[in-house]
Amino acid sequence: MHITSAEALWFLPFALPVCLWVAWSDLRTMKIPNKAVLVLAAVFVAVGLLVLPFPEYTWRLSHLVIVLLAGIVINAAGLVGAGDAKFAAAAAPFIVLGDLRLVLVILAASLLAGFAAHRLAKYTSLRKLAPEWESWTRGKKFPMGLCLGGTLGIYLAMGVFYGT
Repeated sequence: MHITSAEALWFLPFALPVCLWVAWSDLRTMKIPNKAVLVLAAVFVAVGLLVLPFPEYTWRLSHLVIVLLAGIVINAAGLVGAGDAKFAAAAAPFIVLGDLRLVLVILAASLLAGFAAHRLAKYTSLRKLAPEWESWTRGKKFPMGLCLGGTLGIYLAMGVFYGT
């Protein structure tokens, strides 16, 4: 991994609660709160300034802008929700560019596992654990925040143990 263990260790305790908030909120309401996105971005802005060399910090901040612009286009095409696009943009600076392939593998695995688990719960008695969740009644729509938050959390946790 290209992320350093120290960097991941600094980011993880601040980013993980936001990832969990996003996953829970998207399951419950099929919306990712703007506050969660802003908090995640603020975590990178504050912690990244302390942890990263300034040129790396500014380079990684540019990832936020690039992913946000791509997310706007993808959202306009109807492929993802606006909250998903905004969360991906806020998460982008946490990811070292050299780890992008690994993050895409984590995302793919999270999507498969998250979709299977959500559908299993949706069509079994597990649904009774949270009967008021909006994600049960949205037909084919899926709460991507579950997998997006999980991907960032898993990446940072892996970085703590396997980072350079």
